[in-house]
Order: sequence, then structure tokens, then C-alpha cells
Amino acid sequence: MARRTVGYIELEWTCPNCGTRNKGSQKTCVNCGAPQPENVQFEVGANQNLVTDEDAIRAAQAGADFICPYCNTRNSGDAKVCKQCGGDLVEAKRRASGAELRAPAAQPDVTCTNCGTVNPATNRNCLKCGAPLPRVSAPSVASAASGGVRTGTASTKKKVNPFLIGGIGAVLLICCVALVALFFFPTSSVQATVTDVRWQTSVPVEELHAVNYSDEPGSPPSNAYDVSCHTETKQVCEEKIIDKGNGYGEKVEDCHDESQDYCSYTVDEWQTIQTYTLDGHDFSPVYSQPNISNDQRIGNESVDYTITFDTSKGQKTYSPGDLDTFRQFQVGSVWTLKLNALGGVVSVTK
Repeated sequence: MARRTVGYIELEWTCPNCGTRNKGSQKTCVNCGAPQPENVQFEVGANQNLVTDEDAIRAAQAGADFICPYCNTRNSGDAKVCKQCGGDLVEAKRRASGAELRAPAAQPDVTCTNCGTVNPATNRNCLKCGAPLPRVSAPSVASAASGGVRTGTASTKKKVNPFLIGGIGAVLLICCVALVALFFFPTSSVQATVTDVRWQTSVPVEELHAVNYSDEPGSPPSNAYDVSCHTETKQVCEEKIIDKGNGYGEKVEDCHDESQDYCSYTVDEWQTIQTYTLDGHDFSPVYSQPNISNDQRIGNESVDYTITFDTSKGQKTYSPGDLDTFRQFQVGSVWTLKLNALGGVVSVTK
């Protein structure tokens, strides 16, 4: 897999003391002055524009920050001695880095909790009063280079109102029950007299035809002929943001090739060329017996049965599923029909 660097973006961190969102390069909270904790997690903000300032790019490329072992001051990744106390950083521990940060989904505008002003999601402070704005949603962090998966400190899933879900489910359930009741539950009964019986048989004749397929993905079937295959390769790229451990994220593009075989071929398939039907109004269905050639065959034969009733609610029809049941409906016999709300026959009893 090929990886290329697209550029760098400045990340954010949320002050655990007051909840203010700060730029990744900010070493102390702009609201309360608290120092950035050693274990605070960087997050992708709503603004993901690439940094263009040369000093910011150098800072992003310097590597993960050093944490001074003597005074816990945060130092840049290319520092040799602590800028705060002058301590040697040879044995200093670096911040965690290499984690893949997931960019947040499109965020809604943020309402200031201090003055009620609506601000763009990219703002960290209110346009009107300057108060720090709350984080609407935070990205989760996946596939850390050090192994495992971690989640941003302010990362929370949007809570779903269980009553809303329950209400939607209840409405869907009611609709399903109503449909079932409409078609399958009897709502009335009526006396019916058989006035006609009818059967119709169908006998399909099939013939082998050459069917051409073009550019079908995958391998051709074993009985294919005139086969011609080719492989198409395309590059698939995925953009990711990698935590540099210094308040910046490296935007990279991982690309790999995906290949797919496509084949054109011909297959001989049985296809219905004609269907012969017969019908009658007795209880002895008869099937057509068409003459076929050597390259033809008889397909699956079928039969449909229809009973016609005369009722006080008009003419009704019913289709029994087998011949034995069909033969019970002698013309002139009286039956009880159970009807659904639409007047359709649900069941028939003697």
C-alpha cells in the first residue's frame, strides 16, 4: 500500500478543567490558563484546512512533543533541553503519536451557553461574547500505532431518544398488524353456492438458445464457450489523519490497487419458446401434449383451479391448491365463505 502526505492540519484539545476547546499548538488553556495535561488527547476539529504557515509545518514535522521529566513542561519534538527549566531532554518521554484520528461528521451550529448566540461549528469562542463554546461532537480514534483503539476525551455518541425509537417501532408494528388484519383476518361470513368450476393447465416448451453475456464480473461458468476475459485495475485511495503527538495531524492518502476480472462468453440455456394451455369446466384436468424436436424439452407443467360462488354480496372466486380439494366443489353445493375487510375470500368451509 502506497502512502503519501497531503499536508498537515492543526488539531484541538479540550481543557479538562473548564471544557474550552483549544488549538493543538496552544500549550495552556486560553480560557482558564490551565496547562495542557500530559495525557490529553488531540482531536480533529470542524476546521480541517491544511496549515500553510512554514513555522507551523516545521512544528508538525518535528515529531511528537517531549514531556520534561523534571517540570512536565511540553517541549517541541526537536528540542534538546527544556524551555522551562533547562533540563536535559535526552531521557524525556514523548507524547503518544501515530494514532489514526477519525474526522467528525458535519457538525451543526453551536449555541453559546453564555449569551445564546448561534456560532459556526468551526468557532472555538462565541462571536458575540467571546465565551468558550462547547464541543458538539468529538471524533473517535481508531487503530493507534501503539496498538489498540482509543477514544477522544470528549468523544460521545449522540444519544437517541428511546421514546422516539419506541414510538416509531410501535407505529410500524401497528401498520403491519393492520395490513395482516386487512388481508388475512375474516371480518364477515356469507353463504355461497358454487356456480362454476374451472381449471387451466400450462405446458411450456423449452429450447436451447445461445445466450451472450458481456463484461460479467468474476469467472465464467464451466459450460461457457467463446470466452474472452480481461482484468481491470483501479487505484482506490483513502484519506486519513494521523496524530503527530504535537497538536498537529498529518493528512495522508493510503492507496492500493484493486483488480477485477471481467468476462464475455456464451452459454446455452433452456428458454421457454411457447406455452400450451388447455382449460375446462369439469374435474378432470387435461394437459397438452405438444410435439417437440430433439433440441427441445417440456418444462414444468402447472395447473390453476378456480371456483366461482354466487353470494348475497356478489360473485366471489376461490382457488384451491390441489385437485382433491378442487373436486369437492360440486356445482350447486353450498359453502360458507369467510371474507376479509376488502371482501376477499379468506377461507371456505362446508
